[in-house]
Amino acid sequence: MSGRQGGKLKPLKAPKGKEKEYDETDLANLQKKKDEEKALKELKAKAAGKGAFGGAGLKKSGGKK
Repeated sequence: MSGRQGGKLKPLKAPKGKEKEYDETDLANLQKKKDEEKALKELKAKAAGKGAFGGAGLKKSGGKK
């Protein structure tokens, strides 16, 4: 038994694909998507700092008798 006979073999690397050529509409759509993701991320960060919504807390039903 020599060297690398046992165990899992590494998969071969796939050849790199060619870079896609984008026209103006594709670039505009990509930029719009980036902007939306950035705005959503900012809103999430802003909402995380505020705490609980409503301020009433959790209401428990029923009670001890």
